[in-house]
Amino acid sequence: MSDYNEDSIRSLQWNVHLRERPGMYIGKLGDGSEPDDGIYVLLKEVIDNSIDEFMRGYGRNIEVTIKDSQVSVRDYGRGMPLGKVIDCVARINTGGKFDDQAYDTAIGMNGVGVKAVNALSTMFFVSSVVNGKKKSARFSAGEIVEDFPICETDEHNGTFISFLPDDKLFENFHWYGEHVERLLWNYAYLNRGLTINFNGKKFVSKNGLLDLLHNNVSGEMLYEPIHLKDNDFEFALVHTPRRYGEDYFSFVNSQYTLYGGTHQQAFKEAIVKAFREFFKKEYDPVDIRTSIFAALSLRVKNAMFEQQTKTKLGSIYMEPGGQTIRNYVNDNVCRLLDNYLHIHPEVADAIQKKIQESERERKAIANLKKATKETQKKVSLNNSKLRDCRYHYNTNDKLGSETMIFLTEGNSASGSITQSRDANTQAVFSLRGKPENVFKCSKQTMYRNEELNLLRAAIRLDDGVDGIRYNKIVLATDADVDGMHIRLLLLTFFLHCYPDIVNSGHVYILQTPLFRVRNKQKTIYCYSEAEKQSAIQELKGKPEITRFKGLGEISANEFVNFIGKSIRLDKVILDRQTDINDLLSFYLGDNDVDRQNFVFENLRDEIDVDES
Repeated sequence: MSDYNEDSIRSLQWNVHLRERPGMYIGKLGDGSEPDDGIYVLLKEVIDNSIDEFMRGYGRNIEVTIKDSQVSVRDYGRGMPLGKVIDCVARINTGGKFDDQAYDTAIGMNGVGVKAVNALSTMFFVSSVVNGKKKSARFSAGEIVEDFPICETDEHNGTFISFLPDDKLFENFHWYGEHVERLLWNYAYLNRGLTINFNGKKFVSKNGLLDLLHNNVSGEMLYEPIHLKDNDFEFALVHTPRRYGEDYFSFVNSQYTLYGGTHQQAFKEAIVKAFREFFKKEYDPVDIRTSIFAALSLRVKNAMFEQQTKTKLGSIYMEPGGQTIRNYVNDNVCRLLDNYLHIHPEVADAIQKKIQESERERKAIANLKKATKETQKKVSLNNSKLRDCRYHYNTNDKLGSETMIFLTEGNSASGSITQSRDANTQAVFSLRGKPENVFKCSKQTMYRNEELNLLRAAIRLDDGVDGIRYNKIVLATDADVDGMHIRLLLLTFFLHCYPDIVNSGHVYILQTPLFRVRNKQKTIYCYSEAEKQSAIQELKGKPEITRFKGLGEISANEFVNFIGKSIRLDKVILDRQTDINDLLSFYLGDNDVDRQNFVFENLRDEIDVDES
């Protein structure tokens, strides 16, 4: 046992600590494939400062450029004080937003954000222009490389920051345009009068949250969206014809709070209270909020977020010693909605009809669930299809976040995965052939389907997002026509019946190798034709090439390489603009001619490559 003494204690430089513990500052690292990956947090931290300037009345334009993985942001605010430029980007807990002297409802409040960008970038350049003078500096991994002297300039006031994320930390990262654009649109919706230019494309909103609703709700709306606002509060809402879920875009001080917080919870409560009081009936909250799509924006003094990433509001009060957020939101929503519904009785009528429809639907489903509940209790205790793991997501187990369940086709595939899995965190559910097409069958048929009952019981799907037993639900099917069909049917089941599970990021598709290329010295598993050709070139000569037609052909000894630390998973992501019913109708509805034309229009010729 090693000694624990004075020599065991380390004091790290600010940039070293940031690089060794990045998760404390930016959440997860990621590769850019998901909107909350670290590179987007870095971009947001830089833009947040520009937005704070705009909110104070300085700089109506922000220019954002991404080229060759490098990001540049130029605003036209007041610029950083020239004598403090280096401190502002390279001295932790330094900033002008710790009180309300310079900023009262700022996004950045902790004096960390831009320093994190600096420390986690191989190249970081900052330049500030104030009244005809400019100060610049260049850094690498938080260490200053070049300190330029203050010089004269004819540039407009403002700040320019350029950075290149460190690819040693953000491995194989890539900027996804759709994630960047969604981030920029959110800034535009919340800051009318602001123009953001991104790689030549302009982002500007004239109607704020109303534009957000129109741009993100696909398909029909049951009435014209309600758009109401007060001094520090704005919201918009509408119901859609769909029969599931509720969607919220919530913001605090122009910051998109992805995971909600106290303001979003208060808003959901307020909607229920407002409609109950107006209709003078104690409707179930689920019936009121089913199929609702809403956006809300709140300005809070000295906002406190639960993490540096600012994705969830933790503040209780609107300002120190002031009114609670809960009471403020409740009072305003009830007052504004009551006035609006009295003025627009046609909207009130449409909302009440939707609530009553949701009530009938919920009660009908509840009866079906009750009829199958006893069956599910029995199979939960002895589920012949399930090879369970020791830890679970819904029990606060220490490894709960690492849990996953593989949905496999056939006994051979499930056997290989079962033998090679980690029994602590990986469960296996074996399907027998193709599952029911739930899009075309009645709810009665779906709830009486034995295999789907076993699947629901295994995952605890009917317990909601917070009650599921596994963090990741992984579709592990063969890469052939039958496998793709089974994958489609499983995706249909989750999208049609449990869209909240998908939208919460719990459904994945397992990537398995298509080829094994090897010689006597080395084995390379390839997931595409391009990877196969690269492996052939690397191994030279005439390596042995094996084509895996199904998961059952991969031995347990080999399978352990594909479901361990190097596992490749594709998260099923559904864009909020996509209407699930329209999507499923196209692929699984009775529109054979439309699908046939789509296939013909998108056919591609496959060319066999000579591997000799």
